[in-house]
Amino acid sequence: MTFDEASLFADIVGRLTSPGSAEIRETIFPDILRLMRADVLASYKWNPKINSYDAPFTINQSADSIQAYRNWFQYRDPMTRQLRSLWRPAYVDEVISKPDLSKTEFFNDFLMKDGLDHGINVFLKDNGRALADLRIWRTKRRPDFADREISLLKVLAPLLKRALSGAPDVTLSVLTDRERDVALLVSRGCSDKDVARVLNIGFATVRTHLTRCLEKMGCSNRAELAARVTRLSQ
Repeated sequence: MTFDEASLFADIVGRLTSPGSAEIRETIFPDILRLMRADVLASYKWNPKINSYDAPFTINQSADSIQAYRNWFQYRDPMTRQLRSLWRPAYVDEVISKPDLSKTEFFNDFLMKDGLDHGINVFLKDNGRALADLRIWRTKRRPDFADREISLLKVLAPLLKRALSGAPDVTLSVLTDRERDVALLVSRGCSDKDVARVLNIGFATVRTHLTRCLEKMGCSNRAELAARVTRLSQ
């Protein structure tokens, strides 16, 4: 990851963990497309009342393509149902091989109209309720997606889920004094060994406090906790 991409990633995390964020798809998704080094992004919301994908938000995809997907191709889509069932970032290749995909109407009459060849998707849900998805594509002239993109989406997915679900933001007051000490040191870049040395506590104790911090703050990993604590302590 370049310096500019690291700064962009930190900015995305910061905005996703800030209260009162604006429409996530409009404000965050364009930057995620840049971070993924991709060409096209499409996002839909599942509408159970009409049993189809609705409310499209797309970047670099024509209005004709969007309409064609809503009216015809979503019902002939050979991979989205399987990708959705994973509920995690995944390559399109995980559910259908490129040779098999290339034989489908969906590929030849829909994806190829925009030159789309490499896909990576993530579908998000909250307590069984489907939230918006991200369908990210590269054209054939670019290399396929790799572990870099999957890893980035794994970090961003829980943040996007929380932001899209409208979950309330917590404060540092939910932490005990010692948990708060640990969280603040983590937000300043300290390792577990550094925290143990500064607070004069055992390494295992640090891990216990850190686990409780993650649970109470609703964070899925250390980077998310550091970003949230930094924002809340400012």
